[in-house]
Amino acid sequence: MNIYDCGDNPFVTNLKREAFFNNNFRTTRWTGTNLQLTLMSIPPNSEIGLEMHPHLDQFLYIECGGGLMMMGNQKDCLKYQYIVSSQSAIIIPAGTWHNLKNNECCDLKLFSIYAPPQHPYGTVHHTKFDSDNSGY
Repeated sequence: MNIYDCGDNPFVTNLKREAFFNNNFRTTRWTGTNLQLTLMSIPPNSEIGLEMHPHLDQFLYIECGGGLMMMGNQKDCLKYQYIVSSQSAIIIPAGTWHNLKNNECCDLKLFSIYAPPQHPYGTVHHTKFDSDNSGY
């Protein structure tokens, strides 16, 4: 399955199917002026990584797998912790520190919506290492 960023063109897709077949840590799927859709695949015993977006809201939807979602107002105080699984929806307000850890034995497949966009058009990070060293 060829998955790529469709830019700001009108777009219809089967997100469940695309999330399942995406094997990259992150693939931008649609990047508009005010919104961005990315697909993610988090390997077992890995994580998105602790981060905070000061000027954007984020929405995560778990298609398959599960893990631990942690959020908080301070980097070292993630008081909001919740076990997530398939069909979990997660809303992360701007300025909230967060991390998602895959605690299961299979890949955690999800999609993420950023408003406004977080990553440059066409971004593909094959691994978390690629993402951590990309500069954004």
